[in-house]
Amino acid sequence: MSDSVVLKCENLSKFFTDGQRKIQIFEGLDFQVKAGESVAIMGASGSGKSTLLHLLGGLDTANAGDINIQGQQLSKLSGRQRGLLRNQHLGFVYQFHHLLPEFSALENVMMPLLIGKTAKAAAKQQATEILQQVGLSDRLTHRPAQLSGGERQRAAIARAMVTSPACILADEPTGNLDEKTASSVMDLLINLKEQLNTSLVLVTHDQKVADKMQHQYLLQQGALIKLS
Repeated sequence: MSDSVVLKCENLSKFFTDGQRKIQIFEGLDFQVKAGESVAIMGASGSGKSTLLHLLGGLDTANAGDINIQGQQLSKLSGRQRGLLRNQHLGFVYQFHHLLPEFSALENVMMPLLIGKTAKAAAKQQATEILQQVGLSDRLTHRPAQLSGGERQRAAIARAMVTSPACILADEPTGNLDEKTASSVMDLLINLKEQLNTSLVLVTHDQKVADKMQHQYLLQQGALIKLS
């Protein structure tokens, strides 16, 4: 792990309006993740954990504050530039796999590479290799409906990791799995993170999952509190 910062936010604020009412989600958050670090963000349902993750990934915009990914300030980028930055430096894993149902596991994992203009043959090789790493070498041609829940999430992790991103953003990645499958998927995610020296920011309500991370934060009443 190095001291280089791959992702940070400064004075980040987010609110929604409901008619005449302003609903403040959080205000003035400062947060950073260094290369290779793993971080859990915990909090009650509705505390804004997923909103924060979407902001960090450039999938939503803040009302105030700055977000930097690999030294680039999101607010200064166009929508197209933010998309390219996400594709190049970030990987996303969600509670629900979001694999495209009409494509095979291999085609789903190739997708980020093809979007990033990698040649098809090279994309196929890289996707095949990472699917082998996640234990799906015999499922390359299977579509999501033909995979188990754990296999679908493994494919989703492979898709997130295939570009060797600087940081993975994971939103309740085991929340839709039984305890045994969840444990094996988390071990896989952590092992791949270590192999690729990728940072990991994970939102969870599960203390067992949070305990696998190097650092833990609690998002509570609009403030981000460092626990460890």
